[in-house]
Amino acid sequence: MNISNLIERRRKLKESLASNQVVFGAWTSLAHLSIAELFAKSGVDFVGIDIEHSTYSLDQCRDVISASQAEGSLCLPRIASHNMEAIKRLLDSGADGIIAPMVSNVEQAQNIVNWVKYPPVGKRSFGVARAQGYGFDFAEYTENWNETSSVIVQIEDIEGIENIDAIAATNGVDGCMAGPYDLSGSLGVPGQIDSLEVREACKKVIAACKKAGKACGTHLVEPNIEDIERAVEDGFGFIILSSDVFLLWKWAEKQKAMIAKVRG
Repeated sequence: MNISNLIERRRKLKESLASNQVVFGAWTSLAHLSIAELFAKSGVDFVGIDIEHSTYSLDQCRDVISASQAEGSLCLPRIASHNMEAIKRLLDSGADGIIAPMVSNVEQAQNIVNWVKYPPVGKRSFGVARAQGYGFDFAEYTENWNETSSVIVQIEDIEGIENIDAIAATNGVDGCMAGPYDLSGSLGVPGQIDSLEVREACKKVIAACKKAGKACGTHLVEPNIEDIERAVEDGFGFIILSSDVFLLWKWAEKQKAMIAKVRG
């Protein structure tokens, strides 16, 4: 891993988020580095690790981070909970930033930033691990980390929608991602991600991000060019394209129907 090259890729991603250029991510819940390598080869800007809804271990995260970076992508793990230790260990494993779920207020957003950034910006402690080249890249890594690492927060409940303007304006937050499934549950229409309530909530996230000069993201389960273009027109600056689980699920559905038809 060339640290200078990696820093420049981090800087480019951060600049793209700030200027609302279209950024693409892939999503993995199945802990295998081959999947990360395949996704990274597609040309996505980052591979997201869904630790929140999977059985990923720290060792498996490290391998996927390494594989993603080796193929020219970046890696942004989504943590399972708001936990300083978990964030610290992922970052020391080489992650390029963090995606935080269920951020409902400014205090939570500020905590995430504090745990990601080094002093004087944040409170991340200094260590020597893979991220710092086991010491060889310590100075270059630490000198550039605060200004090149990315922090994405997910807005997934009514409280988050009510506080979205302040959350989006939080220094150190690079973007907000609307979580339609959890939003649907919080809004009383569970699973109805295309409902008026969810669409209006997502519009508030987009508007707040635009006002704060931050990126706004979404996740497309079955992406096609029409849906991607519509998402961009709606104001989403970064788009996560399906996931390994979604891809296999949809494949299995088609095979199940075909098998049933052949067997009568």
